Amino acid sequence: MTIPTLLFAAIVGFNHAFEADHVLAVGNLANKRGSFMDAIKDGLFWGLGHTSTIFVVGCVIILGKLTFDIGTFAYFEIAVGATLILLGAYRIAKAGSKVVRKEVHQSRDNKLAYSIGLLHGLAGSGAVVLIALSEIQSSSLSIIYLLLFGSGSILGMMIVAALFKIPLSTKTGISTKLQQGFVILSGLLCIGYGAYMIFSFLQ
Repeated sequence: MTIPTLLFAAIVGFNHAFEADHVLAVGNLANKRGSFMDAIKDGLFWGLGHTSTIFVVGCVIILGKLTFDIGTFAYFEIAVGATLILLGAYRIAKAGSKVVRKEVHQSRDNKLAYSIGLLHGLAGSGAVVLIALSEIQSSSLSIIYLLLFGSGSILGMMIVAALFKIPLSTKTGISTKLQQGFVILSGLLCIGYGAYMIFSFLQ
């Protein structure tokens, strides 16, 4: 595998993190956090979940030399859309509340981020594996490609999470009402895009 191919895998993965459904999912998870580090952890766990699914599905297809219809994975888009709607609605409902986060909540919330990442990874696995197979003929190198793709996407999601935390940071001096407005806006976008995904698939 050449260096350009290695870089290509990581860059594609990084860019993949900034797709609308990924940004809205991670953003609405991260903007409820009390610190940048906690927000970044949400991005990390979402990225790990996303990568886990792609890696497992990819290994099964590549090592098993299976053929697959990429359209099969599109059915999971409905589940992703529904998840976005629920997540957006939850964030809007909680926009005005101030909840003190304890360590016990950290583990639960990280599991939520990981689980949502798993679902998003399942919806996009077909396309990613197809790219890997089209770029590289070797099974082992294709798997390395998937890992590099996943590493790039994890980094991208951590950045997305941090960016969504900025407007809600106490250091910015932004008023509470504006912060709540930002949460509501991001929640509405999450709901809207989730509905768009479902509607588009059903057409």
